[in-house]
Amino acid sequence: MQECRPPGFHPEVARGRDHGHDERGTTMTGVDPSRLDDQQLMKELETIHRTRHDTLLYGSNDALRAHNERMAQLEGEYLRRNPRRLVSAGRTREGARERHCGEATTPRTSGT
Repeated sequence: MQECRPPGFHPEVARGRDHGHDERGTTMTGVDPSRLDDQQLMKELETIHRTRHDTLLYGSNDALRAHNERMAQLEGEYLRRNPRRLVSAGRTREGARERHCGEATTPRTSGT
């Protein structure tokens, strides 16, 4: 039995999984991360992390490859700009060994 779809119908859009990516033979490149200001970079990072799960589960191999490349570019730029970023002790090997069940892993500022 042949599935009937209206012209221009894309199931991933109908399921809410498209997130604005066109996978038809193009590679997602985006703006060079070094040209983004800090706020734009954070917005791009938030977006790519939010779309990661659906890309892994439902994206084509090309879409996943492009997602991996873009994520590496954005994260690399973030790390370049923030070499001394706050690292939570609970996110290190030693800290993970010492952490008790249910204990937070996010960094805390002094006085909280």
